[in-house]
Amino acid sequence: MAPDATPWWRDATVYQVYPRSFQDSDGDGVGDLEGIRRRLPYLAWLGVDAVWLSPIYTSPMADFGYDISDHCDVDPLFGTLADFDRLVAEAHSLGLKLLLDYVPNHTSDRHPWFEDARAGGAHRDWYLWRDGTAERPPNNWLSSFGGPAWTWDEQAGAWYYHAYLAEQPDLNWRNPEVRSAMAGVARFWLERGADGFRIDALRQAMKDDQWRDNPPNPDWRQGDDPYHALLQEFSADRPEVAEVVAVLRDAAEAAHAADGRERLLIGELYLPVERLMAYYGYGIDLPFNFHLLQTPWRAADVGALVETYEAALPDGAWPNWVLSNHDRPRVATRVGPGQARAAAVLLLTLRGTPTLYYGDELGMPDADIAPEQVQDPWGLRDPAHGRDRARTPMPWDDSPHAGFCDAGARPWLPLSDDAATRHVARQREDPDSILMLHRDLLALRRAEPALTAGAYRTVALEGDVLAYLRGERVLVALNLGEAPGEVRLPGLSATVALGTARGRAGQRIAGGAVLGGGEALVARLDHS
Repeated sequence: MAPDATPWWRDATVYQVYPRSFQDSDGDGVGDLEGIRRRLPYLAWLGVDAVWLSPIYTSPMADFGYDISDHCDVDPLFGTLADFDRLVAEAHSLGLKLLLDYVPNHTSDRHPWFEDARAGGAHRDWYLWRDGTAERPPNNWLSSFGGPAWTWDEQAGAWYYHAYLAEQPDLNWRNPEVRSAMAGVARFWLERGADGFRIDALRQAMKDDQWRDNPPNPDWRQGDDPYHALLQEFSADRPEVAEVVAVLRDAAEAAHAADGRERLLIGELYLPVERLMAYYGYGIDLPFNFHLLQTPWRAADVGALVETYEAALPDGAWPNWVLSNHDRPRVATRVGPGQARAAAVLLLTLRGTPTLYYGDELGMPDADIAPEQVQDPWGLRDPAHGRDRARTPMPWDDSPHAGFCDAGARPWLPLSDDAATRHVARQREDPDSILMLHRDLLALRRAEPALTAGAYRTVALEGDVLAYLRGERVLVALNLGEAPGEVRLPGLSATVALGTARGRAGQRIAGGAVLGGGEALVARLDHS
């Protein structure tokens, strides 16, 4: 690629698919690769550019695929390598990129590497072991899923470290053999056609080599998540993570050189804005910016976040935005159904690459999951952190199980209560639906260069209303409150291109505008 060429992902919208919940094709109640392939025309119609799949690899499913026992094969639950090849081919034929989850931090405890390691074989140093006695863990590090991050293994006669479940032992990336093996995994999928990776748990891939205790968090309060009682100073976000990124960057560049297709590296990174920026320097194209997931849904807070994030970006770094994912509540539940449309406008008009979580284009809410229906291992341990509510099956039509699976099958999770009416088929026929709003927003992004390449500038922040310019041409105004709000725009006049109030398109605004509660609009400025 020429040095001044624009990478494909700068103009793209990424769509996250949770494979278990997108489309079942074989009647077992679990989504699969063939089901995803059959639904690719819908994604092309919607107007997204890249499809990111949560893990599809061979796994005992202790954490639904993030515990991998064979990195270079597809779990039979999802299909076969041949199914993957067909999926890649069809995606590319429709102009869609395909991204995979890459899990560098850990494997399954049933991976042949770990089974050999615990038996004292050649793979022993591929994992993080510490000698001692069964009574006392090596240090105070905590698991993200609760409790100590160390498990005593009787067979090995030692402790092993796991940042997540005990069934997910962490790899030792300081071992050159691990780096070589995991580089081979990346090459395997890149050469098979993957257009890049979302890198799971990246900040945790390197740990302190002196095994020092993490310090207490002075801001932690009783009742907060126990994991955050300690600052993860020595167990996460170590500068040596740059060495892990370098391995993947080399694999991506080699694939690019071989076939001319540029590969994208996205990093899963729950970090403060200032730390997030370091990962651009490490070689990550898009360090995931999750800050909208936890920012209060108020104009002042959202506006301040955007300004802070934009100001922190290094020269040449490209921003990105996320409103939902498989680990967090859905946006329609978090901000409320009355704000879901304004949230869509925000996500798809901020500067940078947006990631859209499957079903958010329908305004899907979190579903009610009865205790006996809980599947998530974290939710089984701690119901307050259960993630099943945001992972329910995609509703496609008004047939049994909303078209996700055959009438005789049992979906692996229950569908949301409103799936019979909130589904793709109905919303495709309704020009005022939130699905059609998303499609129109994505079409506007493609047609209006200012929405992909234009600079960001806040022009008004009054009460619940936030307004900003993209480039010199496009005005975006959002009312993040429930009551009507007025935004004053002295000297500006524009014609509405698209609005959450669908009949507003074509209207002219001059010097300001009144927006109803939860209303948002995108307008093209008039220039004399």
